[in-house]
Amino acid sequence: MNTIKVKLCSNCGNSFDCGDISQEKKCWCNDFPPIFNFSEAGDCLCPNCFKNRCSIKIEAYLATISPETALNNKAKNLPKTNHLIKGIDYYLENGNYVFKAWFHLKRGSCCGNGCRHCPY
Repeated sequence: MNTIKVKLCSNCGNSFDCGDISQEKKCWCNDFPPIFNFSEAGDCLCPNCFKNRCSIKIEAYLATISPETALNNKAKNLPKTNHLIKGIDYYLENGNYVFKAWFHLKRGSCCGNGCRHCPY
């Protein structure tokens, strides 16, 4: 079992907790998609900066996706998780969840419901 460390964000300088508590309770960053090479992310980022950096990288990736290429996207091969991240997987509109294109790409296919952000 590792211990939690207090780190300073390499982007904004805020302090935050970093590390796994146990095999069952992993660091908060494990809830995010594994889309960075270590050299890209630099040293640890706080949850807010990490989420922003993920969003930027995901939006850049989404710009390369068309309905023709969506079925063969890399997101569908990422480890599956039940944890949804507000701002990355969905946003709220009038109290309703609106799933973003990234959520749909991770699923790997169109559900046929005519979703607003369906990349397929």
